[in-house]
Amino acid sequence: MTTRARIEQLESQMLCPEATLSRNTRGRLHPLDPCDLRTEFQRDRDRILHCKAFRRLKHKTQMLLSPTGDHYRTRLTHTMEVSQIARTIARALALNEDLIEAIALGHDLGHTPFGHSGERTMDAWLPGGFEHARQSLRVVDLLENDGAGLNLCYEVRDGILNHSGGGLPQTPEGCVVNLSDRIAYINHDIDDAVRCGILQAQDLPEDCLAVLGRTHGQRIDTMIRDVINASTTLPRIQQSSTVGQAMDALRQFLFARVYCITIDEFEERKTAHVMNHLLAYYLTHEQELPAAHQGRNGGSREPSPASEAGLHQPIIPTDNSSLHQAPPANNLHQRVCDHVAGMTDGYALSDFERLFLPMPLH
Repeated sequence: MTTRARIEQLESQMLCPEATLSRNTRGRLHPLDPCDLRTEFQRDRDRILHCKAFRRLKHKTQMLLSPTGDHYRTRLTHTMEVSQIARTIARALALNEDLIEAIALGHDLGHTPFGHSGERTMDAWLPGGFEHARQSLRVVDLLENDGAGLNLCYEVRDGILNHSGGGLPQTPEGCVVNLSDRIAYINHDIDDAVRCGILQAQDLPEDCLAVLGRTHGQRIDTMIRDVINASTTLPRIQQSSTVGQAMDALRQFLFARVYCITIDEFEERKTAHVMNHLLAYYLTHEQELPAAHQGRNGGSREPSPASEAGLHQPIIPTDNSSLHQAPPANNLHQRVCDHVAGMTDGYALSDFERLFLPMPLH
């Protein structure tokens, strides 16, 4: 018996009936010979962990734009916190931790530089709009591995696509990541906001603290325990109404008091200025795009006007039944978006400086 087969056997013995077994995956876009050491979901976790887009997360804004302190979250540390919270819930509910971890590590690969400020700029610029969950799926399907993609399992791709927004993942593991993402950012954003002086601890709404707890650790513990205790009717992953309402109220408080002011209007205009100039430049200098963004993987460098409207659609429809459809060709706007969205904060600034600021003579 191979190591993989032994792990698959343990999964069937130890996980709950509603858990997603790795041997029952709906497969990949391109079939692979099985690994004798790792299950399919373990392979996906490793592919994400070792990809370039994952490494770039350490230099992408989470909440604060280019913070100078050593202890503020980045997109990478946020991702690791989501993974830890989700695995704690998964272990208590006897769900598949490997699938959970793969989804959690990949869920934010499509975020732009400059956090949500950059995402707003991209959304206004890209015909059809921009949404980071769809872009995360583009990263793993088309952009990583020099344009070949990571060829992940259906269940991982489904969880990445539906980790936020209106759609819900088709697996309980994906639903755990969906909730864990919210638990993580609500709590660590409070921590960062207090650390940088945007908030004082006493500013937090008293009715929320009475339910959730008065410290960072107490609030996370309350939310995690509540998901575990409320999700007794698997595969439904949920919160109790009391904790869920308190958490939603705390989230609304953060939108009003933190998210709208972490970058002031002047700084927002500057990030939009950088992003818009980079987008406009590469739209008229396609030859300077990296090779992976110059029409590979079925993309057309000069899409016909008749087909252009359809090319602005996301790589896959949000309809989960269509996850295995071949992606449409990519137009130039989308390929420029792929390049700029993949930049770190620092790379975007240095590229803007290279292209638009005069260099000193030596």
